[in-house]
Amino acid sequence: MRKRFLLAIAITVSSLFAAYFFVQTNKSISQERKIEEDISIEESSPILEYGIPIDLYDVTSDVIKRNQTLGSIMESYGIGGEHIRQLNQRTKDVFNIRSIRAGNPYKVFNRKDTLARVEYLVYEHSQIEYVVFHFSDSLMVSVGQRDLVPVTRISEAEINVSLWEAMKSYNLNPVLALDLSDVFAWTVDFFGLYKGDKFKVIYDELYVGDKSVGIGTIHAAWFEHRGQKYYAYRYMQDSVWSYWDEEGNSLRKAFLKAPLRFSRISSGFSNSRMHPILKVYRPHTGVDYAAPEGTPVVALGDGVVIERGYNHAAGNYVKIRHNSVYTSGYNHFSRFGKGIAKGVRVQQGQVIGYVGKTGYATGPHLDMRFWKNGKPVNPLKVEAPPVEPIKEGNFEHFIEKIADYRVKLDSISLRPVFPKQNAYSIF
Repeated sequence: MRKRFLLAIAITVSSLFAAYFFVQTNKSISQERKIEEDISIEESSPILEYGIPIDLYDVTSDVIKRNQTLGSIMESYGIGGEHIRQLNQRTKDVFNIRSIRAGNPYKVFNRKDTLARVEYLVYEHSQIEYVVFHFSDSLMVSVGQRDLVPVTRISEAEINVSLWEAMKSYNLNPVLALDLSDVFAWTVDFFGLYKGDKFKVIYDELYVGDKSVGIGTIHAAWFEHRGQKYYAYRYMQDSVWSYWDEEGNSLRKAFLKAPLRFSRISSGFSNSRMHPILKVYRPHTGVDYAAPEGTPVVALGDGVVIERGYNHAAGNYVKIRHNSVYTSGYNHFSRFGKGIAKGVRVQQGQVIGYVGKTGYATGPHLDMRFWKNGKPVNPLKVEAPPVEPIKEGNFEHFIEKIADYRVKLDSISLRPVFPKQNAYSIF
């Protein structure tokens, strides 16, 4: 009886050991198979550039030469005449082939086979946008974009000479100056900045890989101008993003502070000025902005074009009625903006013309006029009425959203900034 009992125990232990060994062996085999499968997948995953598996091609890189066209480049790589003839038709609604720029890079992809035929040509139109020309039975054209990665940063600067010089001194992207001028366009006169003016800003810098390619969203900022501090916080109301001050008032006003970016005032509002051409003293009821010919000029505010024409004094000019009180005028255009005609409604910031020297003008500039109730007034002294503030039902949420940004803005101290140490990530 005892022998049978011991035999049963031995058989049970042996069975358990055999089962354990079987499970472990299968587990090990499964793990090995999984590793082999992962390696296989890793080995079979193609390396893509512009969506093209580049390991299948020999790639040649070059840049657009002066006076080169896409057609001549294609011809130089032996691409068939039929594909070249299709260029205009296939790019018509996709990409303007006449907009290619000398110095921009392109790549040619040749198949790794005995024919070594060209299958793709990729033109890099900008650091972000590229155009793929696929040469199969017929030409196929598509536009793509590189992946942009936003990095949130805080930057600051104090102005000693100009906003542009401050950007350079503090090693900041100059595009940030343009974006700041848009944010504070209704509150800060960027033609009249003072030494000691300063700003602090929280914004996204955009990267492709490890290369900065531009400025993204400005989340919050303040600009101190002549000792007065103006806050700006980005917030959405009624499905529209806009900028508001710390009390929920919109930064957007009925009129912009200036109708063009970064120029200089060459002549102010005066009741008696020596006319540069007529050589007589006469009123100059406007402000002259000296700027390069072709500089875009925008409408100071929403309104209706009541005049668009030419006369000997003003040259090409546009007049806009904003409401029953205010009217603005713009003189000496080289040409008019697209679609600008009498009776057309325009929006604030819309391009209405381009700086020129038509009419009585010694050089390219904009002569801007402003009327209040039909009487000429100094455009620089017009107090523009604000638009609707944050609604009462949104105010608590607005204060909650901007609280963190305000703490960050007010905690930055202006300090000497060394190259490549001007900004830092906050998230």
